[in-house]
Amino acid sequence: MNLLDRLTVDMKEAMKNKEKQKLSVIRMVKSALQNEAIKLGKELTEDEALTVLNRELKQRKDSLHEFEKASREDLAEKVREEIVFLTVYMPKQLSEEEVAEIVKETIKEVGAASKSDMGKVMGAIMPKVKGKTDGSVVNRLVQQFLS
Repeated sequence: MNLLDRLTVDMKEAMKNKEKQKLSVIRMVKSALQNEAIKLGKELTEDEALTVLNRELKQRKDSLHEFEKASREDLAEKVREEIVFLTVYMPKQLSEEEVAEIVKETIKEVGAASKSDMGKVMGAIMPKVKGKTDGSVVNRLVQQFLS
């Protein structure tokens, strides 16, 4: 079952169970996916849908950070719930050790030796870990291994 189908099934379930917050999040994500499909002029692949889902999740994490910084616990709690709903649709996240292993392998593959090769390494790694880990973790590990 693809992501849009899963969202539709979950949306119906949320309606039946009167889960307003969950329903709202699912509708926002479906809308974002449909907007992206219209923009691209074709049906989204799983990879493209994952990119949109990742973007939605990142926006909420950024909002959460800002709300916590501004001591707006009421808004922060709402965004935390949205993040929980969204993570259900994300693929299994890689542990930091697994990411480190991928980083080491990729550095060997591309023959990187210094920080000047960082762009080359990041370009090779990101497609491998797309949606499975945060880009900042990858960035930090690449810098660590190239220094």
